Amino acid sequence: MQTGIFIGFDVRLEKPGIAWITFNQPERLNGMTPAVKRDLIETLHQAQMDSAVRIIVITGTGRGFCAGDDLKSYSKGLEAEQGLVPPISPGHDTPIGTYAGLRTVSQELNRVIRSIDKPTIAALNGIAIQTGFSLALACDFRIAAEEAKMGSATLRFALLPDEGGQHLLVQHMGLAKTLDFLMRKRIVSAGEALDLGLVHEVVPGDQLAQAAGDLARELADGPQVAMRLLKRSIYNAAELTFEQSCDEIAARTAVVDYHPDARDGIASFVEKRVPKFNAWLEED
Repeated sequence: MQTGIFIGFDVRLEKPGIAWITFNQPERLNGMTPAVKRDLIETLHQAQMDSAVRIIVITGTGRGFCAGDDLKSYSKGLEAEQGLVPPISPGHDTPIGTYAGLRTVSQELNRVIRSIDKPTIAALNGIAIQTGFSLALACDFRIAAEEAKMGSATLRFALLPDEGGQHLLVQHMGLAKTLDFLMRKRIVSAGEALDLGLVHEVVPGDQLAQAAGDLARELADGPQVAMRLLKRSIYNAAELTFEQSCDEIAARTAVVDYHPDARDGIASFVEKRVPKFNAWLEED
């Protein structure tokens, strides 16, 4: 995947296959623009298809993880900033333009994050509102700094959580709590988010990068084929019947059981040693 410093974020790749995507505009609390979202989509597609990438970590700089959309950018039309992909109209100029803009750019970003087979981690260094909050919820794991705050609060502006946030919240904490959270326009501390099941762990701010890196390395050392198939199966299980889910996991097991990682995993148990996973990746 392409690494370096881009408009809105930078990308670096660390061993063993950890891609760090860091929002780099702290002066605007890492607010999103259509151009940044499209470049993020392209970067995530690259990460999905690059065998050198095993885990993706998304984080921010300064006081914000991502404080939502930079609303001024939607009034500028085609942005002058040159990103990874050519600019297109951000939409939102008419009712049908808003529909197209959401489906093509804003919602697509969260769909891509959810559809990636590789585990994703959101390291919430600070404020995560609306767009930034939905993006974090779309990731598989969330670790928050103690000073982080998060929420949607779109009703404060008579707007909706239009990037799929309502669906993600229902999945994470259920219908009743989601109604309370969104209707009452709640923005919660990291500790409250942990109690609600919105984040997995809360750590001191100066330990966030270390905690995210430790989790990323743990996941990166795991059997990548089995983990990616299991991730997709878990998400599918949330939508399928029990019978459908059993059939789905059986089909994936027929692949995993014959992979070299599984053969070495079983052999290592018999031989009482640490398994040697991912030799196929190291050979590449």
